[in-house]
Amino acid sequence: MTSAIEKHLTELGVPLPEPARSVANYLPYTRSGNLLRTSGQLPLRDGALVATGLLGQNLDVPTGQLAARWCAANVLAQAKSALGDLSRIQQLLKITVFVAGIPEFNEHHLVANGASDLFVEVLGEAGEHARSAVGVAALPMRAPVEIEAVIACA
Repeated sequence: MTSAIEKHLTELGVPLPEPARSVANYLPYTRSGNLLRTSGQLPLRDGALVATGLLGQNLDVPTGQLAARWCAANVLAQAKSALGDLSRIQQLLKITVFVAGIPEFNEHHLVANGASDLFVEVLGEAGEHARSAVGVAALPMRAPVEIEAVIACA
């Protein structure tokens, strides 16, 4: 059964992807009580990265925002895998957005908006969250963005 949240994602051009499997010695998510924590999610669409490279070198802010949007979709895919239904999300508490860029790049917050905007669009008030946007030298598979989340759930 497809939820209203999943339908909305599809309408926005970001259909819920299959949840990524762990490729090393970690879990894709953990749950303790009503808290769900995701491992870092890359900007995967149909099993491939939507972009590779560094912000400020070969990628611009709109491309970074698109990558962040797909990271957010993959966070939601992990949440569905953990919870069975995205309507069980009570509140997205915190996201940490890692942005791979050159040392001079300083618009990490704008890249992170790609994810923040999607979460609020599809979850409403439950998608409002605290956030950190962190610049890094490199991410796995040359991904430009990686996002982890902490979610309160039923």
